[in-house]
Amino acid sequence: MPKRASGLSARRVETEKRPGMYADGNGLYLRVAPGGAKSWIYRYQIAGARRDMGLGPLHTFSLAEARQRATEARKLAYDHIDPITHRAQQVAAVALDAAKTMTFTNCAEAYIEANKAGWKNAKHVAQWSATLDTYVYPVFGKLPVQAVDVGLVLKVIEPIWTVKPETAGRVRGRIESVLDWATVRGYRAGNNPAQWRGHLDKMLPKKSKVKKVEHHAAMPYIEIAVFVAELREQEGMAAKALEFAILTAARTGEVIGARWDELNIRDRLWTVPKARMKAEREHRVPLFGCCHGDRRADGGDPRR
Repeated sequence: MPKRASGLSARRVETEKRPGMYADGNGLYLRVAPGGAKSWIYRYQIAGARRDMGLGPLHTFSLAEARQRATEARKLAYDHIDPITHRAQQVAAVALDAAKTMTFTNCAEAYIEANKAGWKNAKHVAQWSATLDTYVYPVFGKLPVQAVDVGLVLKVIEPIWTVKPETAGRVRGRIESVLDWATVRGYRAGNNPAQWRGHLDKMLPKKSKVKKVEHHAAMPYIEIAVFVAELREQEGMAAKALEFAILTAARTGEVIGARWDELNIRDRLWTVPKARMKAEREHRVPLFGCCHGDRRADGGDPRR
């Protein structure tokens, strides 16, 4: 067994107060800092370069434990493996394993948080959370995201694929997005089990084949005038908003969210900014046919 140069005793380790490096032998040192803190250092050479490796503080590792840790590091150095690099790799591997235990719910919440700023409104964020909470989390939300496979994805979407095809399509797409995000972040590996083209499209019928879309029947044109006349007799903003939507052929959301600064009463033009449009393009609506009330009897502003 190699000799220790002078060596240290447990008593000296406890009582030494002077700042400095105190050799125990075989590359192990007790370091006493100017403030009195004590820690263990293993000093070695690798590829001709000297390196100091911290082995931990005295209050955590005794002299015997420090010697054991130094022996383990010395064996690595003997085999030309840098102990510091080896330890860093072990720490990284543990961190990676921990990261891979991220649940699907953890990843979904992180994905939503990372992307919500780019989504149009809070309603879209709420829809994402609601569909995942209703259909996905009960099935595999608590499982590691790495464990999500085709069987689990199908367990979520197959029950609703034929009865709620639109919802099922959105759910599938959202699962796919979360899993893609998790793959890029290193939380999972392999193909995306929620991918449609070339994958799930071989297992599930196309939505167009499942259920024919049934649109609400339009009111016959000949009845519109009577309906609008009756609508104008109704009190409240809801009736006025509906009339405005009919006259402008605008979407409900565009009408409800309309602002006075979007309306040019003089030129009879409504300009909906692209931020409020589904197609993200500015939309201009002429108001020639819906400004029957744009002049008050007293000549005042119709907004008042």
